[in-house]
Amino acid sequence: MAGRGSCRDFTDRPVDPALIRALCAVALSAPSKSDLQQRDIVVVSDPVLRTRLNALLAGQPWVAAAPVLLVFCGNHARQRLVHELRGRSFANDHLDAFFNAAVDAAIALGAFVTAAEAAGLGCCPISAIRNQAAAVSDLLALPERAFPVAGLGVGWPAKPASISMRLPLAATLHENRFDAGVQAEAIESYDRARAAAQPYAAQRYTEDFGTAGAYGWSEDKARQYAKPERAGFGAFVRAKSFKLD
Repeated sequence: MAGRGSCRDFTDRPVDPALIRALCAVALSAPSKSDLQQRDIVVVSDPVLRTRLNALLAGQPWVAAAPVLLVFCGNHARQRLVHELRGRSFANDHLDAFFNAAVDAAIALGAFVTAAEAAGLGCCPISAIRNQAAAVSDLLALPERAFPVAGLGVGWPAKPASISMRLPLAATLHENRFDAGVQAEAIESYDRARAAAQPYAAQRYTEDFGTAGAYGWSEDKARQYAKPERAGFGAFVRAKSFKLD
């Protein structure tokens, strides 16, 4: 599992729908908050629908070549239906309702990736599915209180996946209490190690930030989030009848 990497290059070999269905069953067996099971998977098999989603994801050109496209969704709609069926009021209409559904979907996504790669498939999550969340929701006919969390491109790998170096445990593993004091040093060390082993092919937004002499992970991520992204996602979530206080 530590040797995995995202796959964006696929062969033309089709993926058996029965295998995808089995992997979805495995993913939906993953842990769920309080057994609420607030996550669904949409398998996009209709060619017209797939073409429309590909167009929304045009900034990720590899997606169109992925043999299989899945969309993992948080689904709080089913919980509200359960309350209607049983005649119970819903007493937790606040941020946690959205959070639980989003985390449930993320857990299922991780489980699917692990299972798919064990079967020999390659995968790459697609967070850009949220760039136009309302349009994606409309295309998939997601009900009120259901929302896209991430897409996933799946297929048989055309070449070995590239493994991205991760932050050192000095930055991300803590014992008993969070240690903020080591963060800056650990990031600087990681930048140097990653730049030496896996340098970025291009620098981001050079027209705004110029060309850096030393360009590492932290500079890339700082530049990425120096630009607005998904500023309308909160409004989309509220329009889905979630309260975020």
